Amino acid sequence: MKQLIAILLFIPIMGGAQNLYISARFGAANYQGDLKAKSVSTVQARLMGSLGARYDLTEHLTARSYFSLTSLEADDKNGNAKMQARNLSFKTKILEWELGAQYSLFSFNDKWWTPYVFAGIGVFHYKPFTLDPADTKVYLQQLSTEGQGFVPGVKNYKLTQLFIPFGFGGEYSLNEDMRLGVEFGFRKTFTDYLDDVSGNYVDEAALFAARGQTAVDLAWRGDEKGGAPYPAAGTPRGNPKSNDSYYYVAVTYTVRLVLDQYKEIAGIPGGGKKKKSGCPASRY
Repeated sequence: MKQLIAILLFIPIMGGAQNLYISARFGAANYQGDLKAKSVSTVQARLMGSLGARYDLTEHLTARSYFSLTSLEADDKNGNAKMQARNLSFKTKILEWELGAQYSLFSFNDKWWTPYVFAGIGVFHYKPFTLDPADTKVYLQQLSTEGQGFVPGVKNYKLTQLFIPFGFGGEYSLNEDMRLGVEFGFRKTFTDYLDDVSGNYVDEAALFAARGQTAVDLAWRGDEKGGAPYPAAGTPRGNPKSNDSYYYVAVTYTVRLVLDQYKEIAGIPGGGKKKKSGCPASRY
């Protein structure tokens, strides 16, 4: 009797889980912004990893959510002559969570593979830093390098922000329970300070009075290369008309939470049967 009760309680859980998948991504991410000469390139790309879950709502529509960890960086030394004269650089770790939907062009009931598109909303945390001439890590937000927090109209930027994830990819069904794919994703952010660079140079004396010599030294680093002295207040430091963003290319691996093979061995109803989503009928 106890075994019967346990099976009766377990069957609904298994049935609800047949469209639930654990998913992982592994690839490389890169940054777009004021310290990057080319919008898309492989220069200074960094590893990215994600772990999440997906649920097939229909044969074509999937709900998805991921936690991801990556890092971004850029250096003016890799840019054009004007950027090299500015001589700025930054690095930051990115921790993000996204929630979205994926639409597959084909159904796995009919084909072994499908292209797809996705979009959603997410939140990420970052904290830009650079290395001073002594190779000491210095976090940049607290330095107010463009007068944030003490110059009228220049607000301090938040280190936790919303973003919009979207992109496209393709998946191949390895078997009833496992899928392998490739995905390109883009992150539209609402900040221009991923790299701590956006607007104009603040007055040198005002910056020194408000935040000290380190802020002055790291707001303009052209003098480290024998370049011009600190620019006049109001001289453009970045381009405030375009927010920063980042993107990635990754391999995806997705596995059903409850494997069909396990259900068949356990004798649970539903094992090995055709499903609403995830089982190409053309295979049989």
